[in-house]
Amino acid sequence: MNIKKRLCIYISLLIIALITMFLLWRTGTKVRDYPEISQEGILRVVTDYNSVGYYISGDSVLGTQYELCKSIEKQSGLIVEIHLENSLEKSIQGLQQSQYDVIARNIPITTETKEMIAFTNPINSNKQVLVQRIPSYNNEIPLIKNQIDLAKKTLYVTENSPNILRIQNLSEEIADTIYIKEIAAYNSEQLIYLVAHGDIDYAVVEKEIAQINKKNFPQIDINTDISFTQLQAWAVRKNTPVLLDSLNHWLKEAIP
Repeated sequence: MNIKKRLCIYISLLIIALITMFLLWRTGTKVRDYPEISQEGILRVVTDYNSVGYYISGDSVLGTQYELCKSIEKQSGLIVEIHLENSLEKSIQGLQQSQYDVIARNIPITTETKEMIAFTNPINSNKQVLVQRIPSYNNEIPLIKNQIDLAKKTLYVTENSPNILRIQNLSEEIADTIYIKEIAAYNSEQLIYLVAHGDIDYAVVEKEIAQINKKNFPQIDINTDISFTQLQAWAVRKNTPVLLDSLNHWLKEAIP
């Protein structure tokens, strides 16, 4: 057998071996659904750090998402391991890579997000609002009360915020440009702080968070809506139907 024939055979065998290894790896990859989670005894949850979801006050851990996680821990008998990540995009990446099992934060249920993740039953409703300073704290500049007046304005949002898509749609609706500025490593409450102290002029955040922080910053206005009311829910991977069903049951028991 000549060298050329041997080389062709070796290459063919190598290709077959690589394909076989890939198929074995793919079929051998286990889905981490509720049975696997239950066997390990740990439910890995990721949430964001803010006054609505999870925050530390003195020696206490507080927040709606934290309380729901503790209720699920009690009902399920699992250890709920909580991770903090303000970026929704990074949370979804971690979910899909099985770094997390659940995203425990108020995620707007949209057509775009439903393509990537599976939602629990809605746990609340919310909307996005414009945060701006009232005239007496802003050189008597009038408030923006109409969405049309957002034309040519720069709105600040957290990095990879789900609010970006809404602002882009709003820009199309008013047939004019609305500039979007993403700030990395800042959460919604920090954006509110920047507006209140004059570092930026406009931010878009969830109404629930804006209402809580309005008490601390009387110089801001939060009465201009950016979106309609949207349903919000937690999320799991699409290939974990048993976990999703269990989670819906636990949340139903936990939410009055």
